[in-house]
Amino acid sequence: MDSTSLYCSLDLVSGAGLTLSSEQRTALQTSLIILQKNYKFNRVLFWGKILGIKADYFIAEGVTNDEMKDKKALYSFDCMEWHLLPLPTDEMFAEVNAAASGRFMGDPSHEYELSTVRRLGEGDEAVEEDVVVRVSEEKRLATTVFTIDQEVSVVPRGAYIKSPHGTVQKNRSFEGLSFNEAGKLNNYLHFREPKQPRKLSVLEMAESDPCRDFLDPLSEDIPKGSWSIQFERGSSVCVLRSLLWLGLSFYHIPATPQHGYAYMGTGLKNLDLPFML
Repeated sequence: MDSTSLYCSLDLVSGAGLTLSSEQRTALQTSLIILQKNYKFNRVLFWGKILGIKADYFIAEGVTNDEMKDKKALYSFDCMEWHLLPLPTDEMFAEVNAAASGRFMGDPSHEYELSTVRRLGEGDEAVEEDVVVRVSEEKRLATTVFTIDQEVSVVPRGAYIKSPHGTVQKNRSFEGLSFNEAGKLNNYLHFREPKQPRKLSVLEMAESDPCRDFLDPLSEDIPKGSWSIQFERGSSVCVLRSLLWLGLSFYHIPATPQHGYAYMGTGLKNLDLPFML
């Protein structure tokens, strides 16, 4: 959610218990402005909070030219001092998937460790070698934020456009979804590089616009039913909640360009979802 409308946005997703204290809101309102100036971001977004055993991680994202690709994630413990997260790599994902498990500790220097035995050679010449994989919690935090962004970041249809050069920007002429459109899951899109090639009917092709219909709709997610959609506050706000990443809430006020999402949870994926539906 945009830092300029932080107070209003947090209230709109607070129906699921996602909220911050007044001290944390005040600190964010000040520090995010300074953060934007120091790092020369075009926009700063409050991403959410990952709950740890010893301390919680507050996450912010800075955007430069491309709203989708040019993102940098930062974390803080007190909503005042921010630290840049490393960019996740394939090697980092492999280490995290192998060694890290359970709740976040709340200490970026904490190391997860996995010891395995590797057998080298064959027959009588075979030798067993101990292999230890170590990964810091800071790297785990970076991969978790990236994964959540890839799997459950949401925008309304038409809120962003893609230029002929491939740059993704905010659509300044976006006036929001109508009340009828806001209640349909296929009008909400994943804000990531498209992964699912869509097969459109002739009627859908006639109504589609390549500049704005370049993202994957939530209605194509597997398993079906991984999103809940409902109207709150007297049907004035449409709220989507992810059942795959519990703690992710998205809001959109129909007939206005206001929308945003925040994640506040343990940073653990709900792998039991297919058995719960």
